[in-house]
Amino acid sequence: MMNKALYRREMKGSIKLLIIFGAIITLYVSIIIHMYDPQMMKTLDSFAEIMPELMASVGMKADSATLLGFMVSYLYGFILLIFPMLFCILRGNALIAKYVDKGSMVSLAAAPVKRHTIAFTQMSVLVSGIVVLIFYITLIELICTGSSFPGEADITALFVLNFGLLCLHLFIGGICFLSSCFFSDTRYSLASGAGIPAFMYVLQMLANVGGNAEKAKYFTFFTLFDPDGIIASENNAIAGIFILLAGAVVLYASGIMIFKRKDLYI
Repeated sequence: MMNKALYRREMKGSIKLLIIFGAIITLYVSIIIHMYDPQMMKTLDSFAEIMPELMASVGMKADSATLLGFMVSYLYGFILLIFPMLFCILRGNALIAKYVDKGSMVSLAAAPVKRHTIAFTQMSVLVSGIVVLIFYITLIELICTGSSFPGEADITALFVLNFGLLCLHLFIGGICFLSSCFFSDTRYSLASGAGIPAFMYVLQMLANVGGNAEKAKYFTFFTLFDPDGIIASENNAIAGIFILLAGAVVLYASGIMIFKRKDLYI
């Protein structure tokens, strides 16, 4: 089902990106969490009052009553959406389309390894990278909240929230993987794999502003990830998580089926 040698080689290719994005996320998460004090919260709230539409567009809201609510406002509307999404885009394109574009996939497929195995292995590399990144985010959050504000964070709610974040990025990774399997040219693979999630996020930003633009939420999958609803244990928010997970399964399965039937003649 999975080629271990190919998996190990491709995971080595993921390490550099994981380290880069891990370092960036560590910086932002640690800074934001340590800003959870009355004086700094007043400063942030004043920004929200001065630029309400701009702050709202990236999910930042004033008057957060709890530590987890504060984290949701200042991390889960932009930072923890954008950087893992960039990892999905960059890694997803490199796993299939880049090989096909360079002609390397022909020799790889000519080896005594089934196409299904190649595609499943490359998919496993992408999924593993996403899981590692979300696991690292959770670990950093636990360390920062535990050291600076012991006992203030709802750990159970944080785990559920990050499971939702994982499902969201698995879905985004599925879009990137499907694009990579469908297109033989990396230009088109990147245009689709990066363009769709980016456009969906822009729609989400418009929806966050409110007013007439709020209707945009019906046209973006980001609406299915509702951090406030998740930590409040709302049924619709929990259902959204599993819809994203089911969608991710469909996208990855579709990518594998397309690659199995793909014409690799160069």
